[in-house]
Amino acid sequence: MSCSIGQRAGLHFTPSQRGKAVCMLGLKGTLSIEVDGHFLGGRERIELLARIGESGSISAAARAVGMSYKGAWDAVEAMNNLAGEPLVSRAVGGRRGGGTQLTDRARRLIEVYRAMETAHQQFIRQLGGPQQAAMGELELVKRLMIRTSARNQLVGAVVAVEPGSVNDLIHLEIQGGQRIVATVTRDSTRTLGLAPGKEAMALIKASSVLIGLPGEGLRLSARNQLAGKVSKVVRGAVNAEVSIQLQGGNVVVATITNASTEALALAEGVEVLAIIKASSIIIGTMD
Repeated sequence: MSCSIGQRAGLHFTPSQRGKAVCMLGLKGTLSIEVDGHFLGGRERIELLARIGESGSISAAARAVGMSYKGAWDAVEAMNNLAGEPLVSRAVGGRRGGGTQLTDRARRLIEVYRAMETAHQQFIRQLGGPQQAAMGELELVKRLMIRTSARNQLVGAVVAVEPGSVNDLIHLEIQGGQRIVATVTRDSTRTLGLAPGKEAMALIKASSVLIGLPGEGLRLSARNQLAGKVSKVVRGAVNAEVSIQLQGGNVVVATITNASTEALALAEGVEVLAIIKASSIIIGTMD
């Protein structure tokens, strides 16, 4: 038997009076417990258990949480079955003719749930305010969900689009103010909705990144020459993986031969240029 506690968050958007894309964001979250993929209980069922413990009566507990007597018993029986042992048991006899009582397992379950619900609500409050911080976290989640074989993924905003007869040049400003240029088809520009202000992601394979040493005599046809410093070198049998921390904070990884690594004397702290052809960059969007 496996158990899990999950959360469900509801997002509520209210359009502005002008009908723009600016939204007011509110976050609400509920915690639920599952056993082998089956719903054991959420706030209402846990509250039902707590009320049973307080009153010793299913009918009184049902009234307190706004459930019918039958619905309360159905919930109790379902929880008993899924837990693999009784959470609520009937007490026979006594001065009042018996009643219901919680088992030790049920009491522990209530304590654990309430502790986790407190932590969960603190998380929701932090995520929900201020509004812009919450939106930023949601955008980050979307980015992290993207899976791609490209080693380098740089997020930025489109600052210019140079139209061409077949291909367009997309200028993307990344973290720290550095800019990269990518070549995409005109159809891709329209399909992706690429325009100034649009957030986009540049995908670049490590094998498409060349490394150069800055200097007055360096002249290249590649549109993208990003300044940075070597932050790590990992050597393999034939090739080396070189990490370059750009001036803005992003890290770009290049795969080059060990011979090239030695010829350029690449080591941590060496100033270099990450050289990338515009045609080697794939542009993607998150919407």
